[in-house]
Amino acid sequence: MLAEGARLEKVATGATWAEGPVWIPQRQALRFSDIPGDRILEYSEATGQLSVHAEGVEFTNGRTLDRDGTVLECSHGQRAVVRDRAVEPGEERRAVVVADRFGPARLNSPNDVVVASDGGIWFTDPSYGIKKPAEGHAGQEEYGDRYVFRLDPADGTVRPVVIDVEAPNGLAFSPDESLLYVADSSLFPADEAASAARPRGHAIHVYDVVEGRHAKNGRILAEVSPGVPDGIRVDTAGNIWSSSGSGVQVLSPAGEKLLDIPVPEPTANLAFGGADGTTLYMVATTSLYRIRTTARDAVMAARGTCA
Repeated sequence: MLAEGARLEKVATGATWAEGPVWIPQRQALRFSDIPGDRILEYSEATGQLSVHAEGVEFTNGRTLDRDGTVLECSHGQRAVVRDRAVEPGEERRAVVVADRFGPARLNSPNDVVVASDGGIWFTDPSYGIKKPAEGHAGQEEYGDRYVFRLDPADGTVRPVVIDVEAPNGLAFSPDESLLYVADSSLFPADEAASAARPRGHAIHVYDVVEGRHAKNGRILAEVSPGVPDGIRVDTAGNIWSSSGSGVQVLSPAGEKLLDIPVPEPTANLAFGGADGTTLYMVATTSLYRIRTTARDAVMAARGTCA
């Protein structure tokens, strides 16, 4: 899984709490969030330099590439999933809201997002952005819970697909999209005064995807420790790469731990990138790390792109 002679490199630092990485092939750069810093950063693989893509961005978190190559990202401050069309070299951020409501209620604070092959946009909606002062704006859970939603590409409706995870965070599909993985980070709740009756967890849940629109038969794949699972990715072999308190852990499709990659700082999220898509980038608290692997992200491989 790791390339021969692979070693962990710290390639950039200076964030407050780094999150939400995605590889932008046109820019040959990794874009990620500094949530408390309210800015989006980019690391150029060609120059080795870290730059500010945008500031005053309303506390963005997770992001992914849509099927047209634009960036979908989660905004705690706007309580929305937004689209940034700035993917070509030199383009400045141009963000528009894609989804910000479930019926009449505002979303909580979308956290992570993936796009299925049919164009459906699936995203998690915990409450960190309305409960943690440094990560958004104070607010209420207007629909009364924390769900995983799917935005239908045909009519733009937003419907819940997972309702039984306490704090849904990272998410990813299996290579054939028959399974949906959802990380539960509720061991570290956004609201310390929350009722003890609501369970706390640190597991990756898995669901059967039915008709491309529904998530059924939820069960726990594996618990992640130390810390919690946050960002997750799936490779072409179906293995799940999860962030944790100690770095990155790799699990088999059956939930067996296959590999530990220690990182010096608590790791929030990860993304594959680089010229051939086998470089694993990890955002860990203040810094960006990378290591060479022999794996490729399943979505990148299916689209034939390093993104």
